[in-house]
Amino acid sequence: MPQLFLNERSCESACDPGRADRAMTDFAAAVLKVWRTDKPGTVLIAREPVTGLQLAQGHPIGKWHGDPRNRDTWKLMLQMQTKYPHRAAFPDGEGYYDIEYRHDGLTVEGLGAAHLMKGLGVSLPVEPRWAADHLTLEREQLVEEEGAGDGSAVSEVRVPHLSLPDHYETHRAWIKEGADAVRRGGLDAVRTGAELWRERARLFPRLQFLPRVEGDLLGLAEVWVGPVRERLAELEEAVSAWDPAVRPIAPEWKSDVRTEFQSRRKLCWFPDDGRDELFDWHCEFLPKPGRLHFRLLHDQRTLRVAYLGRKRGV
Repeated sequence: MPQLFLNERSCESACDPGRADRAMTDFAAAVLKVWRTDKPGTVLIAREPVTGLQLAQGHPIGKWHGDPRNRDTWKLMLQMQTKYPHRAAFPDGEGYYDIEYRHDGLTVEGLGAAHLMKGLGVSLPVEPRWAADHLTLEREQLVEEEGAGDGSAVSEVRVPHLSLPDHYETHRAWIKEGADAVRRGGLDAVRTGAELWRERARLFPRLQFLPRVEGDLLGLAEVWVGPVRERLAELEEAVSAWDPAVRPIAPEWKSDVRTEFQSRRKLCWFPDDGRDELFDWHCEFLPKPGRLHFRLLHDQRTLRVAYLGRKRGV
């Protein structure tokens, strides 16, 4: 399901109305290419209702879609289940105020949401900087450090991006693959936590789950289903290749997996086989603060999942 996050910075230029209208026409043509590839799944998410957008300063979108030449295109765009604001795509109650994304030194809320949600950033091509099929963003996130209080980590990330019809070709295979997966009904087609629980033996035959995980998955936010599915698939792959005699501590992980800080281990105990056990191995999933907790069973060459959801204690 391609979620398209509108870059609000591309709607704030001081360009002339003619240029803004041409940019909107190119933008609409690009977005409709995505929609035609996956009509049921394409969602356009903006900071505000698209009917109230300003294509440029003092130039509302109504002047563009009021032109008879653009009315049919506009009707099609309105079929894309438009959502607003950007945080409408986040898990319930989450704002992710501990993370900021910047481009050329300016915050870019929509492009940041696209990166968090593994979606596609979309922009009006009113300036050369938005005429690219990928954009590099600066990402700053508050982090907790054992014994050192809070700090921040700054990194560069790339987000897939579309503003012109030609950009669609770069992302076409990814968009089509997602739509085809839904039709095939494979792992990529699993869209709810209930499906993950019901199909766990088929999808993750080498993993074990505490009974309480059923409740976690049944209540899993929609936006977390894909990331949780990916983490479980990576854990399945890791334990399937694990030989404890060769790697006595842990498998070779496919993503960032680690044990919990000593000060937080009190939050990682769960009843298992009649006694409390420590499930301090964990991995994260976006959008944060998603956590998956498990413990290793070396004698069975597997792991047992105890918890899926928000970071414990948050």
